[in-house]
Amino acid sequence: MNALEALLNPLNTLTEETRLTLSNFADAATGLTVPSLRLGVTGLARSGKTVFLTALVHNLVHGGRLPLFSASAGRRMTSAHLQPQPDDAVPRFDYEAHVSALVKGRIWPDSTRQVSELRLTIDYESASYFYRKLGPGRLHVDLIDYPGEWLLDLPLLGKDFATFSAEALERARAENRAQIAEPFLKVLAETDPQSDESEPAAQELALRFKNYLATCRADAHALSMLPPGRFLMPGDLDGSPALTFAPLDIPVDAAAARSGTLRAMMERRYEAYKTHVVRPFFRNHFARLDRQIVLVDVLHALNAGPHAIADLEVALSEVLGAFRPGKRSWLSSILSRRIDRILFAATKADHLHSADHDRLEAILKRLVTRAEERARFRGAQVDVLAMAAVRATREAMVKHRGEELPAILGTPLPGEQLNGERYDGKTEIAMFPGDLPLNPESLFRQAESFSEVTGPKIRRGKSSLQFLRFRPPELDTTAEGLTLSLPHIRLDRALEFLIGDRLA
Repeated sequence: MNALEALLNPLNTLTEETRLTLSNFADAATGLTVPSLRLGVTGLARSGKTVFLTALVHNLVHGGRLPLFSASAGRRMTSAHLQPQPDDAVPRFDYEAHVSALVKGRIWPDSTRQVSELRLTIDYESASYFYRKLGPGRLHVDLIDYPGEWLLDLPLLGKDFATFSAEALERARAENRAQIAEPFLKVLAETDPQSDESEPAAQELALRFKNYLATCRADAHALSMLPPGRFLMPGDLDGSPALTFAPLDIPVDAAAARSGTLRAMMERRYEAYKTHVVRPFFRNHFARLDRQIVLVDVLHALNAGPHAIADLEVALSEVLGAFRPGKRSWLSSILSRRIDRILFAATKADHLHSADHDRLEAILKRLVTRAEERARFRGAQVDVLAMAAVRATREAMVKHRGEELPAILGTPLPGEQLNGERYDGKTEIAMFPGDLPLNPESLFRQAESFSEVTGPKIRRGKSSLQFLRFRPPELDTTAEGLTLSLPHIRLDRALEFLIGDRLA
């Protein structure tokens, strides 16, 4: 950082905080008549963000079975309905299309690619005798859906290009990534950062770097620490200079880049990425959240092996490190908004028998231990659970070689394969899920201990879990022809933690 940057950095921070305070004042002013709660929904790729949001709204609007959600169980929630969202410049979460995909098509909706928003208004009767006498209550819940990969960009705001490069290259050269990164590292080794700036050279390096990140995220590896996040989800910025850079081999304490060099070009684009991509996301969306749920596909990481689990642990720590946790108060919500409740949820619990749900929860709790402690220290409440926003399977006991085994029943997606059999999307099957380890610490020791783990349809002796993807369930209808709400596992518990106190 040069002298001018050192001088301007505190000013930039002050400017950002002033903007946030003004935004919080505006939010507070609009909430004087009806209070609102901004709930962030995020998770890394394939964690089920879209499904969670759709199921949440569908169950509240259609009166789903939510026994652990006190406002619903006590019949104090009189109605829930969608309203136009408050932020006109933010795309609307396409709830209707996603419900249609789940209920009518029995297909999983498209995954999150950008920030979107939905306002759900809940009318309720207070549990307090005093507040009931004041009249019925109303709460606006603004649901903010955004890719978890974008969270991994927020720490970049405090890092210069040299630091970013050093960290990115250390990961790329690690034992579990070196082979994946070989095409990028080969071009990098032939690149002189002090050479003249060159658009073809920048594009070649950026392309190799993006391909390396994409391969890391593929099912075979399922790695999570992959900043910059927009490289994998470029949207309308695809091909822009702000997304055409890559880390370079330069010392962290190197002197300032010489003007006109490739290094100076990359540094300039890295700073543009922070200014035009990361800061607006932080200011306009992330810093205005009141509460947050982070969805985690633990089974996907287990299936890929111990390196994926270790990488996921680091990513989750980085994710929570980007949050602004703290206790909620009227004044702090205006001056410096804080996230006062954070829920980590291990998704796809329906891929396991219920006997293993506590073990799945224990694995996630171990993954977020460090992050959880940091949030609690700052005054935020944190909870961890295993859930399935939409339950795609049922449970049964099946006999195998004279032994009764707990099984799950479901219809695999078209094209899914197991033991050489390919499914057509119409046939329901029974699977023996197996057992997750009783002690989650076994997953964080040496790689050979991972081979002792069994999981959904594990092949004995293999070192990875294997499970099928199932179609969404076929919903039952009432005698009057009304379609029932989407079945779930512990969605009600998630709702109680995230918004239950605001409906008390």
